[in-house]
Amino acid sequence: MHVPVLLKEVISYLDPQPNENFVDGAFGEGGHSLAILENTSPAGKILGIETDKEMCARWLARKFQIPKSPSTPSSGPRGKFQRVILVNDNFVNLKKVVKEKKFGPISGVLLDLGISSWHLEESQKGFSFLRNEFLMMRLDGDKSKLTAASIINHWPAAELERIFREYGEERFASKMAAAICSLRNRKPIETTWQLAEIIKRILPPAYEGGRIHPATRVFLALRIAVNRELENLERTLPQILEVLNKGGKICVITFNSLEDRIVKNFFKEQAREGRSKILTPKPVTPGLVEIKNNPRSRSAKLRAAAKV
Repeated sequence: MHVPVLLKEVISYLDPQPNENFVDGAFGEGGHSLAILENTSPAGKILGIETDKEMCARWLARKFQIPKSPSTPSSGPRGKFQRVILVNDNFVNLKKVVKEKKFGPISGVLLDLGISSWHLEESQKGFSFLRNEFLMMRLDGDKSKLTAASIINHWPAAELERIFREYGEERFASKMAAAICSLRNRKPIETTWQLAEIIKRILPPAYEGGRIHPATRVFLALRIAVNRELENLERTLPQILEVLNKGGKICVITFNSLEDRIVKNFFKEQAREGRSKILTPKPVTPGLVEIKNNPRSRSAKLRAAAKV
């Protein structure tokens, strides 16, 4: 099961109280939401938004596996599941979903921008270079739309270089793009292992001092491009302020410097204009114990603000 990152810190900044309602814009397996619901019984609700249909199905399967309990229905396991309204959509449509579900008043919104362990290890959507899978990288699983494979095999070298440099912050972006374009003319590059092996051959043996796999930055860049992650984040943050109650909290967990910069700059701009108050002058990061127990949390940063 996915381990929710910075859970104690999220609860501390959102400060959920009995009967308050919250939005979890990147619901995943619901780890953060279940913890929020611990504090909002008996009637507080969560509006969960999740892009991946399979993740939604997994949540519903868990919900119906929990037996009914005659005692404390709102705070028990099944009671908490009943207080979740889960919608299969993208958080970029936050205002629309809130309006359609007539959900409110809203005391806080959480965005956890990381992908789950399930996506990396079990989804077979091509997010990990450690598994040999089709280069899809779509969170919604729709192969008929833009995929990482179509980017790698059809985008011009200049565009590949741009996304590797801008989204992956890869200093060998030009060299990688040229090599990929040369090799794809001989044979399409369709799997994660094909791409990872090409990158590994291109880069010097001492790449990044061995701290990360050579394909890490390229895979990140492709995932961002395929899912329009940065654009969607920029479009969503203003919507959060619109749907929040006065005094409502925003918590955003990012996993790369590009996401963090967008959130930081948005919070600063809104604070200057008197629309929000920054609660985290510096980003909150996981402690050594959390990183040891969940190594994937090491790059997480939490920023929080309150609507004025």
